[in-house]
Amino acid sequence: MNVCVFLSAADLGEQYTVAAREFGRLLGEGGHTLVWGGSDTGLMKVLADGAQQAGGRLVGISVEFLHHLARPDTDETVIARDLAHRKAELLLRSDAIVIMVGGTGTLDEATEILELKKHGLHGKPVVLLNTAGFYDGLKQQFRRMEAEGFLPVPLSGLVHFAEDPRAALAYLTAYRADHLQERA
Repeated sequence: MNVCVFLSAADLGEQYTVAAREFGRLLGEGGHTLVWGGSDTGLMKVLADGAQQAGGRLVGISVEFLHHLARPDTDETVIARDLAHRKAELLLRSDAIVIMVGGTGTLDEATEILELKKHGLHGKPVVLLNTAGFYDGLKQQFRRMEAEGFLPVPLSGLVHFAEDPRAALAYLTAYRADHLQERA
């Protein structure tokens, strides 16, 4: 599976790096490809290190104004002209999306992916990995949006919430197996 991961490029504490490293390792051990923002800094680096050290393939999608931060040893690197093109490339090259901790850039990516899914413009599974309760407030807001009629589709059809890396990957694996079975 080609798994797109949105997350921060900031250097953050162990409460976030442990989960990023573990998720990367699980991707690599499972023979999956990490498709991510391509940065060789912060959590992006930690995630990619975990995937690569466990035998995973790396596809980095950087952007022109950040290309100097791109990881040099990927299996494939794409330099997008702008952030919109980068998000489109990330979605195009992935089979599934995982949203990990991050700032405004990660939130922008997450909401765009969910908006596209809401309108039926992609049907890929989306997991919000709620490391250390980081997205508790967002989860509550999404539930309120659903309860008050702001979402035209059930929240469970848009995003799955996972509390740890293993649960995130288990959901994606089960989702893929179910959908492959439906096509057969």
